[in-house]
Amino acid sequence: MLRETITENGRVRGLTGTDARITVYKGIPYAAPPVGENRWRAPQPCENWEGVRECFEFGPINMQRTPGKNPDAFYSKEWHVDPEVPMSEDSLYLNIWTPAKSTDENLPVMVWIFGGGFQEGYSWEMEFDGERIASRGVILVSIGYRLNVFGFLSHPELTAQDPENPTNFGLLDQLAAIRWVGRNIQYFGGNPKNITIFGQSAGGDGVYAHLCSPRSKGAFQKGIVESNGGFRYPYPKNFLSVPRETLNEAEAKGVRFLKWLGVSSIEEARALDAQYLEEKQAEFNLFAIPVVDGKFLLRDMPQTVLHGEMNDIPFMIGNTADEFPVGPAGESEAEIAAWAKENFGDRADEFMEIVRREAAAEGKSLKAAASISSFEIGAQLALHYMVKYGRDPYYYRFDPTVPGADDPGAYHSCDLWFEFETLMKCWRPFDGHHFDLSRKMCNYWTNFAKTGDPNGLDADGTPMPKWEKYTKDSKTYLKFFDEISVSGEVSEKLRFLLDLNLKFFEEGNVI
Repeated sequence: MLRETITENGRVRGLTGTDARITVYKGIPYAAPPVGENRWRAPQPCENWEGVRECFEFGPINMQRTPGKNPDAFYSKEWHVDPEVPMSEDSLYLNIWTPAKSTDENLPVMVWIFGGGFQEGYSWEMEFDGERIASRGVILVSIGYRLNVFGFLSHPELTAQDPENPTNFGLLDQLAAIRWVGRNIQYFGGNPKNITIFGQSAGGDGVYAHLCSPRSKGAFQKGIVESNGGFRYPYPKNFLSVPRETLNEAEAKGVRFLKWLGVSSIEEARALDAQYLEEKQAEFNLFAIPVVDGKFLLRDMPQTVLHGEMNDIPFMIGNTADEFPVGPAGESEAEIAAWAKENFGDRADEFMEIVRREAAAEGKSLKAAASISSFEIGAQLALHYMVKYGRDPYYYRFDPTVPGADDPGAYHSCDLWFEFETLMKCWRPFDGHHFDLSRKMCNYWTNFAKTGDPNGLDADGTPMPKWEKYTKDSKTYLKFFDEISVSGEVSEKLRFLLDLNLKFFEEGNVI
């Protein structure tokens, strides 16, 4: 096994995985620590080291609020279980799981970008264990990147200091890590010309950003966007309808933040303690996320898709069924009708008739029938414009029965346990059919990484259900329910919402 190898900065030694056929390299630096003068600066080259670096421990997680501090919180129970996890501003590290026995195997590579709203999360959460992906002959790389105020502060001084990289440092970190993989993965048995980037939630937003950014073109060959359709649609009115900030808007917010901190310059702000800065951004409610800076992002991602300017490579996109539902606050029919009138205007009665039919057919309450999965409609809008310009992705919908006394539905992020085939790490009482579903889902993901086509055989040699591309003429997708099946069905409610939103865009409105 390839337990020791080289990188452009020096030799590294990994350790045997739980599966002895896999070597794990933890905490390899891909850039210089983003501290001191490197805070709020594009990632700088990593320094070389002497001897062999033992990559036996994951690097510190990125600065954020302490994971697992509230053990009763939903995601604390799911996977943020350790409030003692090491945290530092020095966090630009990546991890590699490789099945290679030598450096000349030319294996396909998957680069994982974690989610967490660009505010929290880290590359080695328990559900991201890469061994099962690596067991399929694919190298898995998970990357750390700067978050929140450390990754996305904007300020006129920063723009003046580096006009080509004024902000979006977290996205620049991601790209630096992807390019590091392109330069070094051959030493771990990988093929630098067969890299798939994939991410979920904010990680999916990151993948979207790289699919839409001219800076990232050529750095990877395939992409998978999970639980992030990219579109912030206007109906119904909700938080997703807020356009992404421009650089000028974000700079103005940065000026207010530094003034609130009591410092007069970026130099003074760079001298502040990292933990203090993290706490103060929360008090200020800064919520720093990617910005349309005219450099890394020339437009907001939905506008890039609307104009057919997305990089043309094979990709997959999908969502879970119950993530971020929006709907009326009230329970009564009168309250729901008033909500529909506010959101849909003269088409409110039409919407209410659809809701009544759905409630009767599926045994739902009117409120449940009126609710909308915001990420599903966002994905559908993205698909419409992607296929318009000949970008024919593979689309999936994830909706199995998820066990647990909390009856969570197909909640946002539940698919992570399945695609990484790490169900055994979860507290939920998954049974045999869940493990079958997980095995097949991981198969589809790794098949796509290998060839750009997710289809292939299951472990017993039988063909898995055929997953066709989503095209203008054949809008089929794969349903990951308790069983896997192929569908082209679109609900009446979804058709209504698509029609409403598409007319909005065709009238020249922007988001």
